[in-house]
Amino acid sequence: MTRILASRGRCWLLTVPRRIRTLGGMSTSPQASDSGQDTTATDSAPAGKRILLAKPRGYCAGVDRAVDTVERVLEKYGAPVYVRKEIVHNQHVVENLRERGVVFVEDTEEVPEGSLLVFSAHGVSPAVREAATRRNLRTIDATCPLVTKVHKEVNRFAREDYDILLIGHEGHEEVEGTSGEAPDNVQLVDKAEDVDRVEVRDPSRVVWLSQTTLSVDETMERVNQLQDKYPEMQAPPSDDICYATSNRQVAVKAMAEECDLVLVVGSQNSSNSKRLVEVALQAGATSSHLIDYASEIDESWLEGVDTVGVTSGASVPDVLVFQVLDYLQERGWGEVEEVTTANEKVSFALPRELRKDLDENPNSPQSVR
Repeated sequence: MTRILASRGRCWLLTVPRRIRTLGGMSTSPQASDSGQDTTATDSAPAGKRILLAKPRGYCAGVDRAVDTVERVLEKYGAPVYVRKEIVHNQHVVENLRERGVVFVEDTEEVPEGSLLVFSAHGVSPAVREAATRRNLRTIDATCPLVTKVHKEVNRFAREDYDILLIGHEGHEEVEGTSGEAPDNVQLVDKAEDVDRVEVRDPSRVVWLSQTTLSVDETMERVNQLQDKYPEMQAPPSDDICYATSNRQVAVKAMAEECDLVLVVGSQNSSNSKRLVEVALQAGATSSHLIDYASEIDESWLEGVDTVGVTSGASVPDVLVFQVLDYLQERGWGEVEEVTTANEKVSFALPRELRKDLDENPNSPQSVR
């Protein structure tokens, strides 16, 4: 069975795997995937060099929404368009938008007063919003709705005077925005040693929340450590790790054990992409590397390799994956098997501030993915 994939005028003929492996037991958004029953491969893997291509991979609905927001703003208002921080953590996407007139800034003070400013997919704290208001900036909020959900959870538990233990990576923009919702109530738990430093006022009023782009396994390791310390600690009302992060990790786990090498397309500042490398190694891949472009592949990585797994982080356009497939096929890895573990069907509406202006043109699409 074959599938045709297309990107910017190029078509790809992919050999769909003789077995489509669907994994159970992973909690994902019910809207995110159509999961069948667990199936086990009954045929042996083909001999020779082959590529296992993970599905799902690449853009999630939140990234689609954020990038589309900036592109629509460019079309509607023209350059320059100011964006606080990188709209998403991908070098290719950021450079492409920069060439089209997007100005990425670290702080609202860099934006001329009265200008339009887009908040990135990772979210911002109330202090950032207040700073934008003081500078009379018109803002469009491209925060991923799943990040916004965690912000609302922080506000809810802060109102109820809980101590909130936020599992996440120090310095990450999402963590800064989430912590900023209730800085007096939130304590960051990044590494194992942070668990020992945590102190709460009332062990019966503690809840853990998490950054949306973490490794599921890493997060649960921290949760178990915290649970040992605070047995009454509550869990978030729904999964904080986003469906796309979970789904991409499941897909990598499904193929990693068969792979001599797993190539993860993604940028170094992409938390979910870096986690995919870790997940691949933990799940049995002999080696794994994070790359932005096919040109970054070291030929030495391919020595003695028969099976190469390929996937990409949630902020990576598929054109970059196709370039990796090109690179490998030119070097003898001809067969491509797509390993499917979920079919994502999530869509998010564009930010309401932008939809209001686009309503002037009823032919303009109002949602993405």
